[in-house]
Amino acid sequence: MIAGGLALRYPMCGRVLIGLAVAVALGSLATAARAASADDFKAAYAKAQAVEQQAGALKNQWTTTEAELKAAQAAANAGNYDDAVKHAVEAEALANASITQAKEQATAWMQAVIR
Repeated sequence: MIAGGLALRYPMCGRVLIGLAVAVALGSLATAARAASADDFKAAYAKAQAVEQQAGALKNQWTTTEAELKAAQAAANAGNYDDAVKHAVEAEALANASITQAKEQATAWMQAVIR
């Protein structure tokens, strides 16, 4: 809404916004077109493991995260680094979600206590 209002008031602003959107889209395509390497996998897997260890420290590890890590390792062992990176990124996202859940639940129980 704001961008649309700015575009109506300042026509150049709309062109700049469109240009930025096109640049971001092209950058995403260039990144997506590049095949993942073993180094990409190792970096993504290391990040996912680190976040999973943080979830473990909060005693809130999800089995789905472990399954994604295993799938990532299996794909990497098969040489399919694109899928391996996808699984590692998904594992990282799941681990982050489990951390968020643990932090929310640490205080949310107080709202459920009958007073």
